[in-house]
Amino acid sequence: MQLLERAMTIAKVLAADANDSSLSISELSTKCDLPLSTLHRILKAMIKQGMIEQDEQTKHYRLGTIWMELGLQVYDTMDYISKIRPELERLAREVEESVYLSKPAGLDTIIIERIDSAANPIRIYDQLGIRIPMHIGAANKAILASMSAIQSKEILEQLVTKDEMAELEEQLHQIRQQGYAISHGERTAGTSSIAVSVLDGFGEVIGAVSIGFVNFNVSQDHINTLIERLVDTGRRVSLKLGYRGKG
Repeated sequence: MQLLERAMTIAKVLAADANDSSLSISELSTKCDLPLSTLHRILKAMIKQGMIEQDEQTKHYRLGTIWMELGLQVYDTMDYISKIRPELERLAREVEESVYLSKPAGLDTIIIERIDSAANPIRIYDQLGIRIPMHIGAANKAILASMSAIQSKEILEQLVTKDEMAELEEQLHQIRQQGYAISHGERTAGTSSIAVSVLDGFGEVIGAVSIGFVNFNVSQDHINTLIERLVDTGRRVSLKLGYRGKG
């Protein structure tokens, strides 16, 4: 079990530094807080399983392609993605902003799809696969607002203090009333996000569609347009997944 936990720690460190291409064994040792001798043994086993790769010239380590293969297999089992993606692409074209699809995963959500607008060079880069605590951001609050009060409270009690709970519950109430969530600078200063939840045929929330944008010099009229287009997209996506409204 300890070996598995250490291997996953190494993989997560390499994933977090994916944009930096690769890491040396000494950098990994520091970031993973593991002795070089122990780390070397684990790295050898991970290479054998295709979990990581070592550059022959630099001797640096990077994630292996097995993660992509497994991820794509899981992605392929999510048959609703094929129904949702055309709507996300249409929304990104209409609003000329980046559009995201988030999926709940325990106390977090995971960004499982991102469509960037080719017409807008200024974009927010949120990496696919990152986990975001459920109480942070418009997408997550839209998801919480679509859960039962008992379910959302059970999640929030594990993430925030009692003092913060009342404010969050008030926010969720407002989201239910207006039909969308909006946040400003909760994760990245100078950015905003608008989100709506997505429901399936059983009326269960399966995720959220959101628009992320740089909020410098953005007019309220433009925000209202984003909200209108997003709410319409959320409604169409839910209909495609079998949702027919509350009985």
